[in-house]
Amino acid sequence: MSGRVPTPTHCPYCALQCAMTVAAAPGGVPEIAGRDFPTNGGALCRKGWSAAKLLDSPERIVRPLMRGVDGRLRPADWDTALDAVADRARAVRRDHGADAVAVFGSGGLTNEKAYQLGKFARLALGTSRIDYTGRFCMSSAAAAGNRAFGLDRGLPFPLADLAGAGAVLLLGSNVAETMPPFIRHLEGVRGAGGLLVVDPRRSATARLTSDGGGLHLQPTPGTDLQLLLGLAHVVLAEGLADEEYLAARTTGRDAVARSVAPWWPERVQAATGVPARLVRDAAHRLASAARAAAAGGPRVYILTGRGVEQHANGTDTTTAAINLALLLGLPGTAAGGYGTLTGQGNGQGGREHGQKSDQLPGYRKITDPADRAHVAAAWGVDECLIPGPGIPATELLHSLGLPGGPRMLMVHGANVAVSAPDAGRVVDGLRRLDFLVVCDFFLSETAAEADVVLPVLQWAEEEGTMTNLEGRILRRRRAVDPPEDARSELWILAELARRLDAPGRFPADPRAVFAELREASRGGLADYSGVSYEALDGGAAVYWPCPATGRPPVPQPPGWPPLFGTPRLFLERFAHPDGRARLIAVRAGSPSGAPNEPGLLTLLTGRLMEHYQSGAQTRRVPELLAAQPEPRVELHPSTALALGIAHGDLVSVSNLRGRAVGRASLSADMRADSVFMAFHFGGAGSANLLTRALTDPISSMPAFKNTPVLVAPLGPVAAMGSESTADGPADPPPERSAGTGLLGLLDLSAAVPR
Repeated sequence: MSGRVPTPTHCPYCALQCAMTVAAAPGGVPEIAGRDFPTNGGALCRKGWSAAKLLDSPERIVRPLMRGVDGRLRPADWDTALDAVADRARAVRRDHGADAVAVFGSGGLTNEKAYQLGKFARLALGTSRIDYTGRFCMSSAAAAGNRAFGLDRGLPFPLADLAGAGAVLLLGSNVAETMPPFIRHLEGVRGAGGLLVVDPRRSATARLTSDGGGLHLQPTPGTDLQLLLGLAHVVLAEGLADEEYLAARTTGRDAVARSVAPWWPERVQAATGVPARLVRDAAHRLASAARAAAAGGPRVYILTGRGVEQHANGTDTTTAAINLALLLGLPGTAAGGYGTLTGQGNGQGGREHGQKSDQLPGYRKITDPADRAHVAAAWGVDECLIPGPGIPATELLHSLGLPGGPRMLMVHGANVAVSAPDAGRVVDGLRRLDFLVVCDFFLSETAAEADVVLPVLQWAEEEGTMTNLEGRILRRRRAVDPPEDARSELWILAELARRLDAPGRFPADPRAVFAELREASRGGLADYSGVSYEALDGGAAVYWPCPATGRPPVPQPPGWPPLFGTPRLFLERFAHPDGRARLIAVRAGSPSGAPNEPGLLTLLTGRLMEHYQSGAQTRRVPELLAAQPEPRVELHPSTALALGIAHGDLVSVSNLRGRAVGRASLSADMRADSVFMAFHFGGAGSANLLTRALTDPISSMPAFKNTPVLVAPLGPVAAMGSESTADGPADPPPERSAGTGLLGLLDLSAAVPR
C-alpha cells in the first residue's frame, strides 16, 4: 500500500461522481471519507462509503484465467493469455473478416480507456463492431438533445444551480435511491412546494412531494409522452408560452402547436390515468414559475431519467420534455433549463470519445469526411484504415455467433449476461462464440462464460479522468497499490496492439493517452483540447467544451477554484448552424408494450439504493448484500390478493422470453396494474430475462421499462439463493455464495467448469 495520506478522488459508481478521499491502511481495508464538493457536499451514499470493500475482496480475480480443453477456467500467465487472444483475433479475422471480431465497452471506463478502446477496435482489430453500455442508458436522451440543441451534454448547467430553483419537473428518475446525495439540491424547491415528480410508482423521490413539497403525477406505464403532450397543450392553448423567447431563439413552434392540439387534459386523463385537473395544475405551476424566473426569480428546470427514456419511443418522449422546456423559455437562459440525469459513472465521457458504433472522439461523426480526416491525423494513420459505422448494442449482442455476426467478442467493464435486454438470448449468443474475452476484476456472469478472463485495476488503483453528469471533467487518482498480477486496460490494449502489429500509437500511460485524446477532440463538439491534468490536479473546475484558445479562466468569486471551459451551455446560441434550438413535433401512438390481455401486468425495472447496475460489484459487498440479498417483486396488495400471493412468497414473473423468480414485497406505492423488479441480480432473479429487444428507431435504446408479464405464486417463505428455480430455491453449491452471482466465491486454485 502507498501510505496513509488521504488521496482525493471520486466514487466508482454513478455519474454524480461524489468526491471522496481514500487512505491506504496497511493490512486492512482502505479508509474512505466524504470530501466537500459541489455535487455531494461531503455526503456519500452507502455504496460510496463501502466501495473500498471491493479492493481486497476474496472474490477478486488476481491472475489471468484461461479455459482448458476440459471446459474449466484456470490461472495462466500474462504472455500466454495475451498470445492466445491475439492469435485467435488474427485467425477469426482471416477466416471470417474483420467485423467477425467485436468489442463491447462501458460507461464505467475512464475517458482514457474509452478513447483507447475505440481506437483499438478500429485500428488494431479493424472492426466496425463496437458499442457500449451507454446504448442501454443515455442513447435516447443523447439523440433528443442532439436534434433539439445540436449538442448532447447531460446537464448543460452545473448541478448546484438546482439549489435555488423555484420549480423542478423530474420525470422517470428515482434520485432519492439511485443518487441519494443529489437530494440536497432539491431541498430548496421542495421547501417552496415546487417539486413535480412523474413516476408510475410512488417512489422515494415521489414521496418528497408530500407535505406540501410539490406534486406527484402517476401515469399508466408507457404514457409519459401523452402526459408531456398534454402539458404542452395547456401551455400553448392557455397562452402560457414564452412567445418572445420562441421567436428569438427557436424554430418549429407552429408544428409543435399542431401536434399537441389533440391532447387536451381530459383526453390525457383517459390515456394516462392522470386527472385532468392535475395536468392543468402542473402546467400552470411550471408556467407561473417560468414567468417569475424570466423576471429574475428562482430558476425552473425540467429533468428526465431512464424511466421516460428506456422505451421504444424514448427519443420522442425526451424530445417532448425538451419541447416543454423550450415553450417555457428555459434552455440557454438564466431562468433555468432542461437536462438529463446520466446514470453510469462515466456515462457522459464514455459516449464522447469513440465507444459508440457511430462516433469518433470529440463527438465526431464517423461518416463525416472532415471528422474522419481529423481523427486519422491525430492517430497518425491513413483515414482509409478507419472503418465505417457499426451496429448498436442490442443488434450486436443478438447477432453473436450467427451467420454474418461476430465470432469473437471482447468485453470491457460490462456484464451483458445480466444487463442486456432479453438476457437469455444474449447468454445463448455468448456460448455460440468461437472465443470470448472479458476484462474484469470479478468473475461476473459474463466473465464466467469467457474463454479468457483478464484481471484489471479497480477505481482506486488507477489514474485517469472521468466526466460527470454535468459535463465536469474530474481526476481519478491512484490511492492504493493493485494486486501484483492485475493490469490496466491501457496496458492490455497496448500489449495486444503490439502483438497484432497495429498501426498508430497505443501508449499505456494515461497522461499520454489523454494528450492524444485532447488532440483528437480539438474543434469537435466535445472539445477537451484545453483540458490538462495540471489544471485538474490544481483543483480547477473544468467543463467541456474547453477549447485550447489561450483564454484565461472564467472569473470566480474570491476563494473559489479557477473555472475553465463552459459550465453553462447555450447562453448565446445553440449548437445548430443558425444558433436556434429546434422544437420537433412528435406524436403518440398506443402505449409501447402496454398489456392488452387479461391477467397481464406491466413489468417496471429499476435500481435499489444498495446495488448498482448488474450487481457484479455491490453483491460482493457484505453489508450491501445483507440489506438487499435477493430479487424482490413489488406488487400492490390488491394485485397480490387477486393472485393469491402473500408478502414474502416466492413468485414467478414470466412471458414468452423467459421466467424470473423473486420474493414478493407488497407495497401500496405500486400501481395495481404493474410489478417492479430491480435489475441487479443474475441467474433466475434476472429481470432482463423478460425484457424485449424492441428498440427506439432513432436511438436504438431498448424498451426496458414496460414489459407485459404474468405473475404467479411459487410458494411460502423459504431461503432463496441466486439460482432459485421454478421448483423452489436451490442451495448454492459449496464453492458458490448465495446472492453473489452465477459462480460467487471462486477458489482460483480449483478448476472452474463452464
